[in-house]
Amino acid sequence: MNKIVDSIGNVNGAARVAEAWRDFPGVEGKTYMDVAARGLMPRSTRDALAAHLDEFAAGDVEKHGYFDMIERVRGCFARSINAAADEIAFTKNITEGLNIVAASLDWKPGDNLVLCPEIEHPANFYPWLNLQRLGVELRMVAARDGLVPVDEMAGRIDSRTRLVTTATVSFSPGFRTDVAALGRACRDKGTLFVVDAAQSAGVLATDVDRMAIDALACSTQKGLLALYGMGFLYVRRECAQRMEPAYLSRFGIDLGDASEADLGYEYRLAPGARRFDVGNFNFTACVGAEASLEYLSRFDATAIERYVVGLANDLRRGLAGLGLPVCRGIEGGHLAHIVTVGSMGAGGHDTTSDTRMQALYDHLATNDVRLSIRRGALRFSLHLYNRAEDVARVVELTKKFLAEDKRG
Repeated sequence: MNKIVDSIGNVNGAARVAEAWRDFPGVEGKTYMDVAARGLMPRSTRDALAAHLDEFAAGDVEKHGYFDMIERVRGCFARSINAAADEIAFTKNITEGLNIVAASLDWKPGDNLVLCPEIEHPANFYPWLNLQRLGVELRMVAARDGLVPVDEMAGRIDSRTRLVTTATVSFSPGFRTDVAALGRACRDKGTLFVVDAAQSAGVLATDVDRMAIDALACSTQKGLLALYGMGFLYVRRECAQRMEPAYLSRFGIDLGDASEADLGYEYRLAPGARRFDVGNFNFTACVGAEASLEYLSRFDATAIERYVVGLANDLRRGLAGLGLPVCRGIEGGHLAHIVTVGSMGAGGHDTTSDTRMQALYDHLATNDVRLSIRRGALRFSLHLYNRAEDVARVVELTKKFLAEDKRG
């Protein structure tokens, strides 16, 4: 009986996600496949922000109410990744979140950390590179066919390894990392496991407990469908309690019954990741985050992932069927909601030296398809506001381009 109920629930969940596009004004007049750069905003978030700005313009600001909102947002994001509210801190972006972790550990000369920088965003490289000045060794592992080699990374851990870091989904070429396997290896060896969830938060179901993640950083402008200038940092409570924040404000202190204006020469750090909060908060961005998190919470996270990855798989099959070089093929557990076409490394951050791929990009852009070029390859990235019609349109536009290219 439960299996039948679950099956019906999954079907209904998929149906609800398939109708989500109606809630996004940004889909009108274009085919948007660029969540890996930034996501579209649901109408409800835009309305919440407009109301907030009207209140602010009128001077109708109640700061205590803003702090209540902060706690709602903290709890909502915590629930979305199966964490506790005290394990969440507010940041302005992923780079700040990762730097907080890097700066809050008591590094010693000869300590080391393990990472695969080749397919990381710079946000998950420079905070660690900066530690070399403290005598920390960076054990850099090469990617394997565009994937993070989890087994090799785990094999580089020794008694002086303080930390292992990776992206849940690489920013380029956009493949999944077997986060749970790497997390278990780190947990077994007592090594802190830190992930950059830029390309998965809000799109792929995340359970920090099941995945054995110790710290996770994300921002709100991509899969979380909100604004630039805000992010979240999750730090597992047990780990946070052993960390000393590099900078401190009253928001990071357990004030007890004292007023926030009281000064004391002795203090106790706030529990868990709250010790990393430095105020004031970006209240406007929090308004947007609260509305978008509430919107996303209407859907089952697994249903969103299944729907979006299914669309991406259809796009892969369609483009591969036209003879295009779809990176790493169309099958495998490494695939997510990002579809990469072309040769990795054939260009810079947002350029390509492949004239055929550039021409295809120009053709799609001219026809109101929004996508990116990353490290020489075309990057299509999808979210719950995409639908089968988007996939069919991109495939058809590509087919026409190839036909004209052949005639030319």
